[in-house]
Parts: sequence; C-alpha cells; structure tokens
Amino acid sequence: MAGGRLGREWAVEDVFGIEPELLNDDRLGRALDAVAPHLQEITDSVGARAIGEFGIDVSTFHWDMTSMSLHGAYPADDQDEDYPQVRHGHPKDRRYDLKQIQTGLAVTGDGGIPLLSRVIDGGAAEISQITSTMNSLRAIAGPKEFLLIADSKLVSYHNVTALIAARTAFIAPAPASMVDDAVYAALDLDAATVVDYVPARDENTPDDRRETYRVLEDTHVLTGPRKRDPKAEVRRILVHSTGNAKGQQRAREKRLAKAREDLEKLQRGAGGRYYNTAEKVTARIGVIAKTRRVTDCLRTTVTTDTAGRPALHWHFDQAVLDAEAAVDGWYALLTTLTPEQADAAEVLRRHKGQGAVERRYGNFKGPLAVTPIFVQDNKRLAALVTVICLALLVFCLIERQVRRALGGDQKMQGLYPGNQRVRPTGRMILYHLSGLRLRVGHATDPPTIVISRGVQLHLLDLLGLEPTHPRWPET
Repeated sequence: MAGGRLGREWAVEDVFGIEPELLNDDRLGRALDAVAPHLQEITDSVGARAIGEFGIDVSTFHWDMTSMSLHGAYPADDQDEDYPQVRHGHPKDRRYDLKQIQTGLAVTGDGGIPLLSRVIDGGAAEISQITSTMNSLRAIAGPKEFLLIADSKLVSYHNVTALIAARTAFIAPAPASMVDDAVYAALDLDAATVVDYVPARDENTPDDRRETYRVLEDTHVLTGPRKRDPKAEVRRILVHSTGNAKGQQRAREKRLAKAREDLEKLQRGAGGRYYNTAEKVTARIGVIAKTRRVTDCLRTTVTTDTAGRPALHWHFDQAVLDAEAAVDGWYALLTTLTPEQADAAEVLRRHKGQGAVERRYGNFKGPLAVTPIFVQDNKRLAALVTVICLALLVFCLIERQVRRALGGDQKMQGLYPGNQRVRPTGRMILYHLSGLRLRVGHATDPPTIVISRGVQLHLLDLLGLEPTHPRWPET
C-alpha cells in the first residue's frame, strides 16, 4: 500500500506509465529475485555505458569498502551460498553485536562517479578484495591504463605484487605498523618540499592558518611470506601535515589530562577504603594506563609505610613525550608511479582525492537511505544493495552534470538562504527539484512540470531537461 501511495505522489503513472498499485512490497521482492542472478553483469554494463554516454575519465579510481549492520538472525543454514553471506565482521559503526554485509565502491577521480560496486560477504577481509577489484576495473576501463587509489588495506605483499604484475599503478597509505616511529623522528622537516595544495575546507581560510603539507621521498621494500619470494620495491612518499600534527598534539594533551585526573584521584585515595593495599593501587594503575593509553610514558612507584598503607608517586616521562611529538603529523604513502609520472607532491595531491569515495558513502547512507525494509534472505539483500548503488551512480551523474554545465569554479547562487555562491551537491539539487509539481495533461495537452522557483528552472536547464516534455520516452 505504501508503494502505491508514493507512486501516486511521484506521478509514476503519468511519467512512466506504471500503475502505482503495482509498486508494492511483493513486487519489490520479486524484482530483487529477478535481478539477483545478474548483479555483476548489470552493474558493470551500466558503468561501461555511463563512461561512453557521459565521457567520464577513468584514468583514476578510488576504492574503499564500508559495512552495513543488520538487525535479524540470518542463520547460516538459511542463506543462499551463491550470494554474499551475512556474518559477523569488523563493523565501521562498532556494532559488534550485529551481523553485517559489506559493499565496495570504485569511484572515478572525474566527478566522483561510482562506476563499479560490489556486495561483499560480511566476514570478508578488505585486504582480500583488491585483486578481483583490479580485474573488474580493467574490464570496465578497457585498454586504458588507470591509477588505483585505496586505503592502507590495499598494502600487502600479495596485492602489491599482483598490481605490479598487471602494470596497474596504485597509491595507498602505508599501514602504521609498516613504518617505525624512528624513521619519522629522524626526518628533517626543513628539508621537505612544501606542496602546493589547499584542502577544500581551507579555501576561505587566511594563508597563515591553512593546513600545510610537506613531502620527502625514499623507497620501501616488501618481502613475501617465503624466503624465496622476490622482494617488491616501491616509492615511499613521507608526508607531514600541520593539521594532523595539531590534531595529534590535541589528542595527546587530552589523554594526558584525563590520565592525570585519574592518577591524582588514585593518589589521594591510596591507603583509603578502596585502595588499601599496594596490589589494589597497582591494579588500578594498570587500568588507567591502558584506558588512557599512557603506558609508554607513565612512570609510577608504589610504596608502603610501616603500617602497610600504600602511597603512589608518579610522573610522565618527558623524553617519551618529546619522542612522540617528534613524529606528529607524519605518515607515508606507497606508490608504483614513477617520478616521471608524478613527483612526490603530485602523488600526495592525487591521493587527496580519496575523500571522494568517503563522500559517496556519506551519500549512500544519507540522502539515498531508504525506509527500513525487512529483507528476508541474503539473495534479496545483495540485490537491494546493488540497486541502491545504481541509484547512487545516477545521483552522482546528476551532480557532475550540473557542475560541468556551470563551468568555471562550478558555483551557483540560489541553493542556500543568503544567495551565496556554492558548488551544488547532489543532495541540494534533488532537494530543490523535489518541490516540482506535475500538471496532468490530456490527449491534446501534454503534462507539464510546474516550476515555482527560479532555481528549479536553472537546474533543469543545467541538466538539459525540457520541463514541457516530462514523460519518459517510449521504447
């Protein structure tokens, strides 16, 4: 019933020729069953068609995965083994009590278009998806070489050697465990090259308050699990960010302040009712050190007087804190791009586009979030997530089309109160177009879109849509 009501509100019969009453839960379920056996075929063909129709540049792809926690039992024995399984995993929202399904998106550097999407087993490790993703992207991109940008889950000996063998260039952050802090501490920040890059959030910030990036370069060698495995050598771009440095400094000061508060309280309570033995004081110190993450720098001494009452003496080791501060702001990027293809600064600039895929996941879980639907099996679940990913593709193409039509700085007025010039987002475009109304016509008077605000007409014009011919073309 709800589907019929929404269908009438959105004029699906007038535009598409579909009776609203047919858009019910049963029809949705049967539709998901019908598309489920063809998910990869559908998504890849639609992605390839979008490249041709909209001239999308596929020289750069950004890959990332996210998880969706699910309410429901989804017993293993009741799931279709031909489709991704709903399992416990490592959820992004930290709902470890719930099972999950995962999805992966490959987003273009040109407009942030999610040309490739995959529904992935809830228990699958991100690191294991890179090779199959690379092969799928090669099929979509055709003979054109492309750059794959991903997060640190890409970096493993198997993935890196597979990418090198396939001649697919990549950029990814080195996992924190792969670069010792001593490496960063030994770097000379003054010798690093300042990068000509301004984050979007700092566009209107005075120069002296903008985040600054500097880069150095060396090489990194990955070794295989077996001694006979050949070593893989890649470029390592060592990046320093003043914004990251300030953030890490603030986080450390916050940790120390909370630890100091806990330790002073313990110090006052030592020998009292709750901490009347040295063993209890020592146990509480361990909890504080672990919870506040100050184990490395905390120095404590627990003594007892002649009556056996404990006393606590403590301080933070300044040498350890200075060593931590010396590595603030540093991280490393690994890449197979040659210096001729991109210098160190350009590698950083290209990697900064990774925010596009994170923004698309925000769209995926935000504007495209659907009313909660009970999907009774993993087959339909995989199909539903795929359909939402296709909707995301259309959503992103709308945003790209409007921005390209604007040209220049891709900004326009009329989207927000105050009439300031901003870059239109897909969310704001659809917000304004959602206010359009359709005047139903008849045999000699075709239906017409009724425009109530000038910004609506402007957006339709940018999208190349004719408001007097809203009916879906017959095929």
